[in-house]
Amino acid sequence: MPETTPFPSRLILAAAAISGVLLALAVHMLGARFGLDLGGLWRSDTSNFMPAGSALAWWLIATVGFCGGYFTASLMHSAASGQIPQRMQQFLIAAVVLVLIGAGQAAAAPSPLPTVSGVIAGFAALGLGAAMAFCGAHFALRKA
Repeated sequence: MPETTPFPSRLILAAAAISGVLLALAVHMLGARFGLDLGGLWRSDTSNFMPAGSALAWWLIATVGFCGGYFTASLMHSAASGQIPQRMQQFLIAAVVLVLIGAGQAAAAPSPLPTVSGVIAGFAALGLGAAMAFCGAHFALRKA
């Protein structure tokens, strides 16, 4: 069996963070399509104290960003040593592609949010997803 060389940890960290951010943005786009608005917490015109949809959107984006970064870093670390079966690799690639296709379709449709608040919500999702994906990747590499 040929000896495998591990990926550099910075390469794994960068790829896992990018993957987590892309998944978090995909979930943000899909959530906005289903009415989960990030900007609902800052509105003063609502009669509710705190819209549950906004809180759910924040938690969902943070969870997907963290898990995407963590699992990508774990998979890349074990893939370098040849421990992932070929079928599992194909399944994971297909799942990520399907999520990104759904996000692309959601992004191509007219936005349910007003333009300025949609842009601000997108940047907030990007920042939250990036921070959580980096944390997830960092924890996965520290564990490995």
